[in-house]
Amino acid sequence: MLHKILAAFLALTLLGPAAGLAADAPPPPRQKWSFWGPFGVYDQAQLQRGFKVYREVCATCHSLSLVSFRNLGEPGALGYTEAQVRQIASEYQIKDGPNEQGEMFERPGRPADRFPPAPRFPTGTPPDLSVIAKARTYERGFPWFVFDAITQYQEQGVDYMVAYLTGFEDKPPQGVTIAQGLYYNKYFPGFATSMPKPMQLYTNAVTYDDGTPTSPEQYARDVAAFLMWAAEPHLVARKRIGLQVMVFLIVFAGLLYFTKKRVWSNVKVPA
Repeated sequence: MLHKILAAFLALTLLGPAAGLAADAPPPPRQKWSFWGPFGVYDQAQLQRGFKVYREVCATCHSLSLVSFRNLGEPGALGYTEAQVRQIASEYQIKDGPNEQGEMFERPGRPADRFPPAPRFPTGTPPDLSVIAKARTYERGFPWFVFDAITQYQEQGVDYMVAYLTGFEDKPPQGVTIAQGLYYNKYFPGFATSMPKPMQLYTNAVTYDDGTPTSPEQYARDVAAFLMWAAEPHLVARKRIGLQVMVFLIVFAGLLYFTKKRVWSNVKVPA
């Protein structure tokens, strides 16, 4: 009976499609990230480039409603100074009020404000990107999830975003039909997505201030890294505290062991 259950489990994990992806969709290519692993940290230059891509491309449709401007200047974030954060916030118009006349009004943003919502569209509201890096993920199945658990690889979400942003094609392959108003993406479940191809990413429309060469893949990696920070801004601090806790537990376990040996060293066990 046990060998039958084990055989069924292996069949499901090895032959079954990965959760969250269509059976005929290829798995997203695995990327290399600076924040991977227990000692990983964010690359501030990459986060600033990704923020630029978000502002000039993604913010047209997608909100970032859970992120405040002041978060951009926090330790372990994008590395902006207080003056830079105030300047960025002032470039946005925030709805506030009511005033003394009982009317709502708009004012320049402040560091304590959150990013304003994106405009609504008749066809629907595009998803908010505040935690999209943690919400979009996939499972690689057995035995790969075991290696991911050992190596603490948790970047499936950003891998998927890079694949999604670079997976648009002008025409679907032969045998694939896309409904009117939808667009073909080879990494999207079912291949048909309502998001059009972001032409700014495919035409090098965004210029990096640090001179980094531009390409669709570079844009996708940078904005995915920025959205990973938006979803988990305290990742670096969490890893540092986790490492300190592990060191403490190891030292504490050693002290307990030697204390036990010392206390019981003179106690004779009856025959």
